[in-house]
Amino acid sequence: MTKLRRIGILTGGGDVPGLNVAIKAVAMRAQAQGIEVLGLRRGWASVLAIDPDDPASAQAWTMPLPPAAVRRIDRTGGTVLHTSRTNPSKVKPADVPKHVRAQDRVDTGDGRLDCTRHAVRVIEALGLDALIPIGGDDTLSFAGRLSREGLSVVAIPKTMDNDVFGTDYCIGFSTAVTRSVDMLTNFRTALGSHERIGVVELFGRNSGETSLISAYLADVDRALIPEVPFDGDRLCDLLVADRAANPSNYAMVTVSEGALAAGGGIVETGEADAYGHRKLGGIGLAVAEDVKRRTGINIMFQQLGYVIRSGSPDSLDRMVAASYGTLAFDQLAQGESGRMVALQGGAYSTVSLETVAGNQRHVDVAALYDAEEYRPRVCDIMGKPMFLY
Repeated sequence: MTKLRRIGILTGGGDVPGLNVAIKAVAMRAQAQGIEVLGLRRGWASVLAIDPDDPASAQAWTMPLPPAAVRRIDRTGGTVLHTSRTNPSKVKPADVPKHVRAQDRVDTGDGRLDCTRHAVRVIEALGLDALIPIGGDDTLSFAGRLSREGLSVVAIPKTMDNDVFGTDYCIGFSTAVTRSVDMLTNFRTALGSHERIGVVELFGRNSGETSLISAYLADVDRALIPEVPFDGDRLCDLLVADRAANPSNYAMVTVSEGALAAGGGIVETGEADAYGHRKLGGIGLAVAEDVKRRTGINIMFQQLGYVIRSGSPDSLDRMVAASYGTLAFDQLAQGESGRMVALQGGAYSTVSLETVAGNQRHVDVAALYDAEEYRPRVCDIMGKPMFLY
């Protein structure tokens, strides 16, 4: 067993239900062994904003997590530590705090500065023996960088898109799907009353699992996913036929925010963040307008965005988050580093952070999707994980 005195924990990227459950699990497990847990506020932005020579800055960007501070946090969603999409290894020169020393700013050659040296200096100044970052691909990529710098790191995967490589499940996915299915089901009453075609946009940057599984469980007519570009004429023909075959004279299609028309591109807006991502969204509305133009049928459009990842987690996300937090701490206590906790084949395990970096999970189209009919098609359940991924 490794002797730990103080560990840090942070949340990065988009918030999901279950983050507070994982934070509490880590804090309570550590307290039972007399180990202090320090929360770092606003994800990786904390290790950039803290000045090692200014105790006041550390106080503003950290949050001690004794049992009394975490006792009730698992009852709500979001993250008490707040979050950001900051990447300390790629910072715009104008965004680098003045206290970051010149020798801790490395030109990356693409107009950004790598401030990893400063981040390491901050973590050492805070007296952290180890770190537990909770996040998706982007947050975990910098976790891997810190591990290569020699810091003790065990990460926890979270994303409502469930697209982190190396694990069958990420914190937040079950709650997002549960909320999506409820909303899709309720949406039927308005669609049937007005005899319209419903178009519902869901999260899913490069993976269509949220759209696919939500459509599968809610028995939606069609589902568009990033892995299969769609043809507008074909989609309209299918939806018109679906509507005519429905006794209530309506049809519905889910659209992953990363979906794209054949020959077209992904719909993005705004400036790229520190990880090179622009904001996705808008393909759903474009599909809705195109369907109305081609068919002459009135449309109802809904964008189920942040609302499906807000609020308290469901029981599955509570279970996984609590287990991930416990496992992450135990791995650190046993001297492990450079790992990410995971679920594989229904069992808890860990994988190398190096394996996670640079890889993405996608829908198994051949096994789970009909690329001609634009709908879920589960060919064989045997051997599939719980969420069929």
